[in-house]
Amino acid sequence: MGLLIYLNGKLVKEEDAKVSIFDHGLLYGDGVFEGIRSYNGRIWKMDEHLVRLYNSAKAIMLEVPLNFYDLKNAIIQTVRANKLTDSYIRVVVTRGVGDLGLDPRKCKVATLFIIASSIQLYPESLYEKGLEVVTVGTRRNPPECINPAVKSLNYLNNVLGKIEANNGGAAEGLMLNSQGYVSECTGDNIFTVNKNVLLTPPVSAGALEGITRNTVMEIAANMGLVVKEMDMTRHDIFTAEECFLTGTAAEIISVIALDKRIIGTGKPGAVTKRIRKEFMALTQAEGTSVYE
Repeated sequence: MGLLIYLNGKLVKEEDAKVSIFDHGLLYGDGVFEGIRSYNGRIWKMDEHLVRLYNSAKAIMLEVPLNFYDLKNAIIQTVRANKLTDSYIRVVVTRGVGDLGLDPRKCKVATLFIIASSIQLYPESLYEKGLEVVTVGTRRNPPECINPAVKSLNYLNNVLGKIEANNGGAAEGLMLNSQGYVSECTGDNIFTVNKNVLLTPPVSAGALEGITRNTVMEIAANMGLVVKEMDMTRHDIFTAEECFLTGTAAEIISVIALDKRIIGTGKPGAVTKRIRKEFMALTQAEGTSVYE
């Protein structure tokens, strides 16, 4: 049996989950989204994800059709209807149906849909041995153009970076900002470990304030690491003892090389492994229950 999709207030079969070709989410990438995980029948950090969704929507003057409480219930309902315990949940709000012009005032009602399924960005073998990453030429969008703090449907900047990474034979691409500082990868935040210091680019460098990113920073602080957000160059990654990426879909995965420069020992490091272990333990123990 196929998936059941929440679409504008109803659960429908995936083959019936359709939006208009005049929806501005399709025509212009005009909308916002979140990716959320459930583990062991619990939805991980749902409130934090939804706060970011509503903030993104506010920034682009898009009204989410449901209030916070009702949207939470709709997500739970969707996961429950698909009988999932471990899942990846995509919540999408588009500007809705309009005409072929840009004017968002022509879109009277936003479109909301929720998909609860599964995702695997990287094969399990890469979690064991680590990723090789390349720097891509496409620069991260500057905040004065399309603010990376808004998790919008306009992901062409990231897609172009991913294409370059694919063409370079790497699993991920490192994106720099317009000043040449490290921003993030095409779909994940980036961290380095050096002499008891955990370092990551600040949000002001064009990095998304990731939910997993924030959790990792808390874990690291509790482990006794010094956690710093500061501008980074590729040199900081080349010379790091360890490097790893974080994201809702990717979780935590080690980086063993950047632009053919081996990082540390060329294997996932002890600190990365410990942080990943602590993170996975939290995901199994915390979250909003789906089935109670």
